[in-house]
Amino acid sequence: MRDTLADPPYQGISKACLKSFQDRLEIEGLELKRSKPAILQINVGKLCNLTCMHCHVNAGPGRKEIMGIDTMARVLAWFNSTNIQKVDITGGAPEMVPGFRFFIDRIREIRPEAQIIDRCNLTILLESGYEGLAEFLAERRVEIVASMPCYQPENVEAQRGNGVFDVSIQALQLLNSIGYGKNPELRLNLVYNPLGPSLPPDQSELEADYKEALRATFDIEFDQLYTITNMPIARFLAYLRRENRLDEYMDLLVENFNPAAVEGLMCRDTISVDWQGRVFDCDFNQMLNLPFRGNEDLYLWDLSPLSFEGGPVQMASHCFGCTAGAGSSCGGSLD
Repeated sequence: MRDTLADPPYQGISKACLKSFQDRLEIEGLELKRSKPAILQINVGKLCNLTCMHCHVNAGPGRKEIMGIDTMARVLAWFNSTNIQKVDITGGAPEMVPGFRFFIDRIREIRPEAQIIDRCNLTILLESGYEGLAEFLAERRVEIVASMPCYQPENVEAQRGNGVFDVSIQALQLLNSIGYGKNPELRLNLVYNPLGPSLPPDQSELEADYKEALRATFDIEFDQLYTITNMPIARFLAYLRRENRLDEYMDLLVENFNPAAVEGLMCRDTISVDWQGRVFDCDFNQMLNLPFRGNEDLYLWDLSPLSFEGGPVQMASHCFGCTAGAGSSCGGSLD
């Protein structure tokens, strides 16, 4: 953060303007427009075997929203018409969607060289009924981005539930045993979210701590750690309200606005698609139902890949979460 809100650059400007993301960009002389699409991020559903405190999807075992095969086929046909090289599959626990393996196989058939990411909660790899899932992902060279909010059990279980830490460690050891985190073609990246209403620490320093602790205690190796700020939406928003800390957290995000983070925001080059095939600027807008161009009836297959570049981005106060401190996106710190 370059200055506090009390410093001269902001004197005479109302707090309401400073706390409006769009107004803040204008004050800073910045513009947020979409660039050429580089990432297709697909949320295949909200079904999950966990109910994590920080989850911006409100995912859980009782959710019914999952992408069907017909919708997958339409998404795949659109993907085939593009030269997009990166497909990011998320959920919920995306692996629980019945068409998950079909989807991965078809992406690999369409574009053998594509980077495919599975955002995995680790515990699903050891669930009954998902035997061989880790090996399936390895055979298809799928990069795993795995939630691991701490290397200490108390913090993990406070955020994700009792017993989750031990199962996560077992899953990481399984992934290491088949080459993940060791073979350059089998990338294993971990994700850190703060336990409560605070900003993540320095990503590189925390990554070093993770690697040292996981290697020394569990003989676990991984490639990179991503630090991601908790977004004030969905389940984490409900937590902030219960604790009467929403205003405090929003002030923290606003006070730590980082103009340099705007250039790297995921909404610039990512197309976010929900389980029905509807299009959004990012996964967070998707969960808030802020559809692409304000039109909730826009589906991926109705849009030309060429129609995205240069267009506006739907913005709201939660965008301060991506520009606070070092900034963050689905790929971790922007600094």
